[in-house]
Amino acid sequence: MKIFDREPALVVGFIGALLTLIAGLNLSWLSAGMAAAITSAVTAGVIAWTTRPIAPALYVGALAAVVAVLAEYGFDVPDRVTSALPAVILAWFALSDIRPQVSPVK
Repeated sequence: MKIFDREPALVVGFIGALLTLIAGLNLSWLSAGMAAAITSAVTAGVIAWTTRPIAPALYVGALAAVVAVLAEYGFDVPDRVTSALPAVILAWFALSDIRPQVSPVK
C-alpha cells in the first residue's frame, strides 16, 4: 500500500525530519520529546494502517504511541484507562471478524 504514490517509509521519514527541524527552532509547543512522540505515533499509525493481513496488536501499539503524545503535552491518562483501551481495541477486532491468526476456509 502506498501513500501519495510513495512508500510509507518515505512519508514517515519526511514527517520525522520536518518535526525534527521544527523542534530545532526551540518553539514552545514542540520540544524534542514531543517531536519524537509524534513521529512514533505517526510511524505506528502508518505501520498499522498499511500492514496486511490486519494485525490487531499493531493498533494497540499505535494507541500506546498516541498516549505517549498525550503525556508529552501534559495530559494525565490514568493507568486504568491505558490498560483498558487495548482490551476494547482487541474486542472490536474480534467483533469485526478480524482474526489474522486463523487461515481462511476454502
